[in-house]
Amino acid sequence: MREHGVLRRALFAYTEAAARLRANDGAADSGTIDAGALKRAATLFRTFGEDYHERLLEEAHIFPAIRKLQGPVAAYPDVLTAQHQRGREITDYILGVTGKGAIGTADREPMARAMETLVRMYRAHAAHEDTVVFTAWKQALSGHELDEMGDKFEEIEHQKFGKDGFDDAVHQIADIEQALGLADIAQFTAPPPLG
Repeated sequence: MREHGVLRRALFAYTEAAARLRANDGAADSGTIDAGALKRAATLFRTFGEDYHERLLEEAHIFPAIRKLQGPVAAYPDVLTAQHQRGREITDYILGVTGKGAIGTADREPMARAMETLVRMYRAHAAHEDTVVFTAWKQALSGHELDEMGDKFEEIEHQKFGKDGFDDAVHQIADIEQALGLADIAQFTAPPPLG
């Protein structure tokens, strides 16, 4: 599901923001981060990830079908739904802190920890959805049923956003990355191994 790419980019922004919040070299502005950009990331995660992708697609259509399957895959929806709920709680926290306009010294460590735990959870979550849950769901549907679900998901997207929600989300996350200094992905190229 292409939505995961947008959400992974938001999670990457959280990872980088958490590291910056923990930076402490004694400078007065050490660990500062654009709270407005983080608030926009959390708002995007809420509207595109939690309200649309999780609630309207996964929880309403995919998870009920998975619960009907035989074997270990049938247990995934309960765990994944619990993780969705925890993610919503953490998003509420991030929105609350960033809604103050700045992330104060006392909020830096709790905010960094909240973002890191969210990222850790969703890395495992999305990897299992992509490789286990979505695979089982697609295999359980006929080609015709899969096409119908694709059409249904597109209709839901247009109802929710009034246009192509994915393209809009990609533009939003690109703007957020620009504000946080993350737009140039070349800066994240790994160095050569020491040897």
